[in-house]
Amino acid sequence: MLHSLRKIIQAVSAAEDLQSALNLVVHQVRRAMRTDVCSIYLHFPQTDNYVLMASEGLNQASIGHAWLPSGKGLVGLVGLKSETINLKRAAEHPNFHYVQETGEEAFSSFLGVPIIHHRKVLGILVVQQRDERQFDTEEEAMLITLSAQLAGFIAHAEATGGGLRQDTLADGESLDLHYEGVSGSAGVAIGYVAVIAPPADLDKVPDRKCRDAETEVEAFQTALEAVRRKIKIISRTLARNLKNQEQELFEVYMRMLDDNALAGEVIQHIRQGQWAQGSLRRVVQQHIRAFEAMEDPYLRERASDIRDLGRRILAELQQTNTEVRKFEDATVLVAEEVTAAMLAEVPADKLKAIISTLGSNNSHAAILARSMGIPTIMGAVDFPYRRMEGQEVVIDGYMGRIFLNPSQDLRRQYEQAIAEEDSFTKELEILRNVPAQTRDGHTVPLLVNTSLPLDVSRSLDQGAEGVGLYRTEVPFMIKEHFPSEDEQTECYRTQLHGFAPLPVTMRTLDIGGDKNLPYFAIKEDNPFLGWRGIRVTLDHPEIFLVQIRAMLKASEGLDNLRIMLPMITHVSEIDESIRWIDQAFSELCEEGYKLVRPPIGVMVEVPAAVYQAKHIAQRVDFMSVGSNDLTQYILAVDRDNPQVADLYHTMHPAVLMALQHVVDAAKVADIPVSLCGELAGDPAGALLLMGMGYDSLSMNAASLPKVKSVIRNFTLSQAEKMLQHALEQAGADGVQQVIQDNLKAAGLTRLHSRYVGN
Repeated sequence: MLHSLRKIIQAVSAAEDLQSALNLVVHQVRRAMRTDVCSIYLHFPQTDNYVLMASEGLNQASIGHAWLPSGKGLVGLVGLKSETINLKRAAEHPNFHYVQETGEEAFSSFLGVPIIHHRKVLGILVVQQRDERQFDTEEEAMLITLSAQLAGFIAHAEATGGGLRQDTLADGESLDLHYEGVSGSAGVAIGYVAVIAPPADLDKVPDRKCRDAETEVEAFQTALEAVRRKIKIISRTLARNLKNQEQELFEVYMRMLDDNALAGEVIQHIRQGQWAQGSLRRVVQQHIRAFEAMEDPYLRERASDIRDLGRRILAELQQTNTEVRKFEDATVLVAEEVTAAMLAEVPADKLKAIISTLGSNNSHAAILARSMGIPTIMGAVDFPYRRMEGQEVVIDGYMGRIFLNPSQDLRRQYEQAIAEEDSFTKELEILRNVPAQTRDGHTVPLLVNTSLPLDVSRSLDQGAEGVGLYRTEVPFMIKEHFPSEDEQTECYRTQLHGFAPLPVTMRTLDIGGDKNLPYFAIKEDNPFLGWRGIRVTLDHPEIFLVQIRAMLKASEGLDNLRIMLPMITHVSEIDESIRWIDQAFSELCEEGYKLVRPPIGVMVEVPAAVYQAKHIAQRVDFMSVGSNDLTQYILAVDRDNPQVADLYHTMHPAVLMALQHVVDAAKVADIPVSLCGELAGDPAGALLLMGMGYDSLSMNAASLPKVKSVIRNFTLSQAEKMLQHALEQAGADGVQQVIQDNLKAAGLTRLHSRYVGN
């Protein structure tokens, strides 16, 4: 049984497409288990039906047509309960239901196993027998193992555009299909997908119709000739050092490039309407799957040769592609991993939203998008981006959802939401030069989080009162080497001078976790609990000292610098950091710089710092809470992982209690305490933080007007009462209900994070 299972899994992995994989499974499972029927039903969420999509043993004419509603029949019951059902006499079960067109009335026994991916039932794997047969536990285990493998294949097929459609579903019918991701930047947008692929990566090339097949063929043949020429040069150069067997590899490459082999297949695809790069990807991947399915180890290894050849051709194709890309007026930029260079390709006035199938809300693209106020969804791993070119989508950046081919009703709702957002934004412009002061006279300075020089003017235009968090790692991330002291000084001076005399809090280099430098890679099994933040820079004082010197030199004559230390877990890290800062300060004073020693603070972002807040507060001039990391560490939830994103709640009572604990410690030590994180930029979250006693809040510039508006329309006493009720709740849902009730009573529902989808 184990040998059969391995062969089936290997065959599925090598399958060309989803339908081929399903057909392979039903054929091989039926033979391996020596049963009369094996079938696969796939779940279609649009209709909530389970549709027969592959079978051996049932009426073939019913495939794609026979279906059962969720919960009906034994198949529907397996899906409803998400568990295996094993029956010797199926007809006696109260849920038994014949699907007449399949001809299954002839079969007595039934074993059904759910195919589950990310808690969603994707389908049901079923075996049936004419005679009464109790399938044993080993057979159950085999189907359960196989269904787990099949779930990943089905999900991947959907994500890469190879999913199946129910035959009864009319083409073009809108069902408001949606895909889940992680919110990278809040907001709503409607636009048309433009997929951008990174260079020389076949797996990420999207499908795209070609405008002129012959032009594409010519470009492909030009690329082929360039690859042939380079392979000949490499072969001649290495001829003396290679054995005959190794030299034959180059001859194999040349034969593959022949018009009667791989090249001919690519040209055939192009003439069928697919652009050259997409045609190349399809053909190369088909050959790779064929080689990987072979039992001979030597032949299996040739799959890597095919992949290498494909990359060489793609690189040449991308270099010779001189066509200027035209973007729609409402462009939704989509890539597997969006980069700053990709953002620069789309004219700013046309870019309406961003989707990245990988990455997190701490990715460079997400940081840029938030500063630009562009709705962004990260980590949309199931979004079938390869086949989405030119498709209209709705982006809900509040909920992290992408709606494909929206219905008129849904589109109308989101258009109304966009219009309301625009109108509301204009209404809030009058608040730019007024303080964030409550109706009972309490003022909360509102600061901004910045990363790049362009953030300066944008933040000041929104009425920012300083910088609560300047992410110094971003200038490091966009370079190919550690920036020099002079380069850093110039960069920091731009921020300090731009905001002067307002305070600018600069966080020292915070890499590790999900923020790596290309020239200083940190590879760990668990990076969020590893070498990151202050741990890295204290281990590399040469990096730390250069950065501190640059900050201090940049502050000369401005005196608005504040230095903040990230990822503090031990008070000894504070003491050591301060010693290095004092050393740099003394050295620069001796060199003739006229400096004022800046305030030094700590970023509280791990539970250890929360519970040592009393001792930390005695050593520093200020504290600032990084609520994003603190929330994920308290809840043990990676906020960027779509599988558990629904468990990440910044308003979880445990998080709120931790935030209150930090404020209390700061008040005892008589030092200011602020918060920089997504919670500060949420109007409702800002009210809770004000009620706790936070002295200032730091957020993205786009969030500032709404937060200011809600503070000006509330009182401190109202916020304190709302906080007390929130802290009494058992869960985040209860906290949200308290907030909604209070905002509704104050007539401020427009200021709460909104969304249309459900």
